[in-house]
Amino acid sequence: MTTDKDSCRILVDILRRHGVREAVMSPGSRNAPLVVAISACPDIKTTVVIDERCAAFVALGKASVSSSPVMLVCTSGTAVLNYAPAVAEAYYRNVPLVVVSADRPMEWIDQDDSQTLRQFEALSHYVKRSYNLPSPCGTDSLRWYVNRVANDAMLNCLSGRRAPVHINVQLDAPLGNMAAARPDRWSERTIRMVEPATDLSGEQMAELSGLFAPSRKVLVIAGFHDPSPELSESLDAMAGWGNVAVMCETISNLRSVRFINDIDATLSSMTEAELVSMCPDTVVTLGGAIVSRFVKAYLRGNAVADHVHVGLTDNTVDCFQRLTVRVPMPPADFFAGLVERHRGAGVSDYGRRWMDYALRGRDMHSAYVGSAPWSDLKAMAFVMRNLPDGCALQLSNGTSIRYAQLFPSGQAVRSDCNRGVSGIDGCTSTAVGAATVYNGTTVLVTGDMSAQYDLGALALQCVPASFRMIVLCNGGGGIFRFVGSTSSLPQLDEYFVVPRRFPLRLLAEAYGFDYYEADSEESLCGVFEGFVRQSGRPALLAVHTPAELSAEVLKGYFNCRQ
Repeated sequence: MTTDKDSCRILVDILRRHGVREAVMSPGSRNAPLVVAISACPDIKTTVVIDERCAAFVALGKASVSSSPVMLVCTSGTAVLNYAPAVAEAYYRNVPLVVVSADRPMEWIDQDDSQTLRQFEALSHYVKRSYNLPSPCGTDSLRWYVNRVANDAMLNCLSGRRAPVHINVQLDAPLGNMAAARPDRWSERTIRMVEPATDLSGEQMAELSGLFAPSRKVLVIAGFHDPSPELSESLDAMAGWGNVAVMCETISNLRSVRFINDIDATLSSMTEAELVSMCPDTVVTLGGAIVSRFVKAYLRGNAVADHVHVGLTDNTVDCFQRLTVRVPMPPADFFAGLVERHRGAGVSDYGRRWMDYALRGRDMHSAYVGSAPWSDLKAMAFVMRNLPDGCALQLSNGTSIRYAQLFPSGQAVRSDCNRGVSGIDGCTSTAVGAATVYNGTTVLVTGDMSAQYDLGALALQCVPASFRMIVLCNGGGGIFRFVGSTSSLPQLDEYFVVPRRFPLRLLAEAYGFDYYEADSEESLCGVFEGFVRQSGRPALLAVHTPAELSAEVLKGYFNCRQ
């Protein structure tokens, strides 16, 4: 048996045919027909999360790691508004979410009846397209309309620049009526789309190749990106040309010994004269938003002749204020074509000089970290050095991602952070969602403020036993003690880093987590092996560090290098 609502049955079947295999649902009455239709579809795995805000971030984590579309289902009223932070993050991270909200019939909207707010296009700024399905759906014409809309939504979600779509489904009472699930109900028409080739023409590639000529100094910078061995291979080949240097952030997930993965350490170790001498002629960016404030300030402040951005974007992204060329195609395809066209390495030593500076920066980094007292920096050095092999690393926004930028993470298969819009909310829920689809250990490193923003994630029934959560307990808001905009304010302690009661041990016990804690390098070393070992339950590690000293140590890290 399934629901008698044709719109729900048709919608679920079309989404299934387009590859949806996961649905994250929140309980409600108006969305009952959608829930019933999904439960009658054996190909779609379901996860129930009561809080819609958490649910959306769980779906984000699932979709980002699986690279597959994930369906979000909520009831009518303000429920869909709680999706906004995660949907915005997904939009800027190119993550395919299919938001499906149940709604009241159109004639009741704005009529002071229960849960009758304007849901259609409520997320319009952060989805590729919004759709509204009518109620009822009793004629052949309306069934055809639902079929067409569902197909169009999935084609929009998955073609070109992948991003969320929103399907608002009006449902009239009665909501609980059932009907027999006949075989012909699962034979909906599916529309497919053949996308054109992603190769550039010979003339276009010849024109762009001039920007990479041996006489030009070329700097390639990768922001957040999914793991791509093909892209890594092409960039590794380019790094051998002599005139090309490749910088990759931790969450770019691109690996090669020829890449400079410690961007902040490298740039902060260089003098002004050295930075000026290394200013590139051509900057090439790929992937998403860049974390490093050093590289952004460096390139905004120097006269770069050309900036090429490679990637599928809806907008013109000009982060360095130097953009001259947009290349709207997948980076792996572009760089593979560029390498294929290239004829031998030049005689330039530009790439080698950048690597020399990077090696010098690494030596300074090792010396400073080695002599640093117990602090956030010292704790993160230990954590990043001892991550379990083959783990997936999740990082919260604020302090965690910025510290992670300073250390290699070669043991991790992939590293992720919500850097699409860089929000502090939902980091734990995202990591939990990611852990549910990753076949191995997922390690989340978060701050105590970020963790408190998303406490509901600890109560989720879907938290897998392979989930490991490290909380840097530095008094809340450690980033505020470091950044110039707040660190010197007289209101710092009263309004920004207000001490909060955060009973992590009790929370861990209440929600079925193994609990560990450390307040020194020695105690961290003593508990870490047990923390990462699989025990049949998720685990939480509280790492206590001195608040003010941690901020001073991080400031000293950068100041001693200039």
